[in-house]
Formats: sequence, C-alpha cells, structure tokens
Amino acid sequence: MKEFNGVYKAISAGIISAVLLAGCASAKQAPATAEAAPAPAPAPAPAPAVAAPETMAPKDDIHVVVAGEHLWGISGYSQVYNDPYQWPLIFKHNRDQIEDADLIYPGQELKIQRDMTDAQVQQAIQHAKMRGAWSLGPTEASDLDYLSNSN
Repeated sequence: MKEFNGVYKAISAGIISAVLLAGCASAKQAPATAEAAPAPAPAPAPAPAVAAPETMAPKDDIHVVVAGEHLWGISGYSQVYNDPYQWPLIFKHNRDQIEDADLIYPGQELKIQRDMTDAQVQQAIQHAKMRGAWSLGPTEASDLDYLSNSN
C-alpha cells in the first residue's frame, strides 16, 4: 500500500508540475531588451455630440366625425379625452371649421390636441359645466367668452 501511495504522490506531483509549467510557458514574457515600449494607440476621437431633438409638441390626433356624433360624445371617448366635459378643447382647437359648438358634420376631421396644460383643461371643464343648454343657431355668447378668455 505504501508503494501505491508513493506512486500516487509522484503522479500527482508530475501533473501539478506540468500544469504549472504550461501556465508559466503561456504567460506573456517581458521584452528582454531595454527598448522603449511602443506608445499606446491614441484614444478614439469622441463621437460628435448629437444635438438633442427639439422638444416638439405632440402631433394632434384626428377624429373623423360620423353621423350622430357631437362634441360632448367625442370628448367622452376613451381614445379622445375620456371626459365629455372637455368638449370645449375640441371646439377651440377646431374653431377654423366649427362655427357653432352645437353643430358638427359627418366627415369633418377634428384635430384632437394633446399638449394642454392642466389650467386649460380645468378652464374647458368649467365652461362646459356652466354653459347651459345646447341650441342650434348662432354661437352662444358664453362660447365666445370662453374662446376669448382661454389660454
């Protein structure tokens, strides 16, 4: 048994020596001469600064009016404002094509504004709650007041 242990130890020592020598042989050797080390490669030039994109207002969405719709209903749609009281926002933003907030037509392409301030939204809701009954005809004085006093 002593012979076996001795052989085992010798083989183990040989394997360990071979591994160490192989590791040492693959190690990078320092240059033997006193030559100057080559200068390190210059650092790559920094990437040119990319100008931050200008803050652009979100693009308006478009809602095409179908028969039977009204501003109250359109502003209540979840994909529009999800609040019917915000109809004055649509009226104001589309004033170029809506003369009377009580009268819109199938096929009209209404712009749905997305970049309002909280103050603008609250002002629109306040107007909607205080406006009074809907009536066809000339634009209501309260709507004209809202348009002239809104932000």
